[in-house]
Amino acid sequence: MASVSASSLSFHLPPKPHYKLNQEDGGTDRNSMFLDSASNRLSLKSSFISPLRKIPSLRRQNSVVAAASPKFSMRVASKQAYICRDCGYIYNDRTPFDKLPDKYFCPVCGAPKRRFRPYEQTVNKNDNEFDLRKARKAQIQKDEAIGKVLPIAAALGIVALVGLYLYLNSVF
Repeated sequence: MASVSASSLSFHLPPKPHYKLNQEDGGTDRNSMFLDSASNRLSLKSSFISPLRKIPSLRRQNSVVAAASPKFSMRVASKQAYICRDCGYIYNDRTPFDKLPDKYFCPVCGAPKRRFRPYEQTVNKNDNEFDLRKARKAQIQKDEAIGKVLPIAAALGIVALVGLYLYLNSVF
């Protein structure tokens, strides 16, 4: 490695790249030239970067962020709970619900996997006791009943408005 020094500054020149000759055309092998220069860290640096200033490596920062984020996201993803629409049973095991086979059934009422929906509330240890499941089942049935009646009520409201419009147009 050649070096030039002047009073307090020193500059290091990168070593000369080693070229392998290709027997077919007598020239240099471009792939080997690229590999040799890629393995040499100094040959990839720009000549415009000041050797006096040390720039932190982006590779180290990205590796720290990348290493920390999957651990956090894995924990959040596995904490999703699902509730059975038929009996109120809450599935909150270590195995993610999406990884369960399609032939999975509710252990309480035997409902198929498609009858479960995501449960957003926090889950305690005793949430699958009989009394709590019964109360949740009543709440689920009430919510689903409102969901079934709402379209009918909207249709009746529209019919009433159309009738009122026709009546007012015929009178005036």
